[in-house]
Amino acid sequence: MGSEADQGQSVRGARSERLPEGLADAIRATAEEIAELLRAVPDTGAPVPGLVWTVGEVAAHLAQANELMAEVAAGRSRRHGDGTPQGIAAANEQVLAAFGERAAEPLAAMIVTQARAYLDAVAEHPADETLMTPMGPMNRVVLGSYLLTHMLGHGYDLARALKRPHMVDRARVALALPFMVEAMPRATDAAATAGLNARYAVRLWGGGRFGVTFADGTATVGHEFPDRPDCTISIEPVTFLLMALGRCSPVGAMARGRVLAWGRKPWMGPRFPEYFKAP
Repeated sequence: MGSEADQGQSVRGARSERLPEGLADAIRATAEEIAELLRAVPDTGAPVPGLVWTVGEVAAHLAQANELMAEVAAGRSRRHGDGTPQGIAAANEQVLAAFGERAAEPLAAMIVTQARAYLDAVAEHPADETLMTPMGPMNRVVLGSYLLTHMLGHGYDLARALKRPHMVDRARVALALPFMVEAMPRATDAAATAGLNARYAVRLWGGGRFGVTFADGTATVGHEFPDRPDCTISIEPVTFLLMALGRCSPVGAMARGRVLAWGRKPWMGPRFPEYFKAP
């Protein structure tokens, strides 16, 4: 029998083979960086800019969400809302109200432990198996991208609240992109896109791309560009993720030169973020 260290290396190797390069490390590092932020918090009752939640409530939500995704990855079905941004938000409030922990240290430990639990589940189950998640069906690889994206969004919130550097960077945005592409059709604002027919090509600076086609208001999103796009958008990656998660103003990003648009209908560029609601 191998040593405990050998077994640990074997599990980490299994994770690496099943997930895109860098994803397991990004999940682990992001959870640990969030935990480090929390452990330096003198008061978890402090407000979080742009949210109705306190630092403790954001941390509690992260701990609960990481646990939910770890359980889904392990094959245990968990219902959470109806798959719409509004339904997920309502479910978030309901489960948060029923969970009383707000202390920094226990929540920091939970966030890290449940992120590792997701990675353990990936090592033990087929990566391409379809699972039902709060944002619809996806496999364990895309679920990992979802987990990372969710932690980055709320890690950014906590960093802002505590006036500390955030952990969103280009490499992690690239790893979040598979979930973003999968989730965008479900995050479409039906009222804003009613009757819309348009084709977008979106390029992230330094790599990463996807296309969005609206046909009578219904969005189809893929990693390839549509034929003859009406508008091509070029965007700095960190800005893209923060804008997609509702943490960054499109007007401000454009004013700073972090978003550019061109094509047959370049005026469609500024409208693009209006077509989606962050969950």
